[in-house]
Amino acid sequence: MKEKIICAGFGGQGIMFLGKLVAFTMMHEDKHVTYIPSYGPEMRGGTANCNVIVSDDEIDSPMVDEADTVIVMNQPSYEKFKNSVRPGGLLIVNTSLVNPVDPPENVRLLEVPATRIANEMGNVRLANMIILGVYNKVRGLTDKQKFFDALPSFLGGKKERFIPANKEAVNKGVELYETTS
Repeated sequence: MKEKIICAGFGGQGIMFLGKLVAFTMMHEDKHVTYIPSYGPEMRGGTANCNVIVSDDEIDSPMVDEADTVIVMNQPSYEKFKNSVRPGGLLIVNTSLVNPVDPPENVRLLEVPATRIANEMGNVRLANMIILGVYNKVRGLTDKQKFFDALPSFLGGKKERFIPANKEAVNKGVELYETTS
């Protein structure tokens, strides 16, 4: 198994959190992982993306030129990364903020209104976890409980109170995929 992932969006959308959570969780599943973040000049509101590779075998290079999965949370990221998904790969778009015009051919396009659903849940910052639920359901990386088990490593101390909402958002993503696919 080898999965190359690009996650991209605005700073503040939890792009790095999503990538780190996948990498950390899969590392604890005894997979080889790499995680490479890339920030724009601004932290919140600027561009952010990360490359994650998960593999059964050692990873030659941490860079992702052609991804198995591309997750885009905003329009500029869609325009920049839509052609980075390999033929037969998966392109997940947050259709609350992305109009997937001219999607590449020979890829599976999944349209997820993640920001809208997160707003309905009362916290726009949960959109990334909704996407994680959809993504993991499609790709079957691991049991979602493994991601839940990893959350305290990222949301400890005063942030611990956000763990239940993050779990709920992952579950919403799973439900969304199950009811629309």
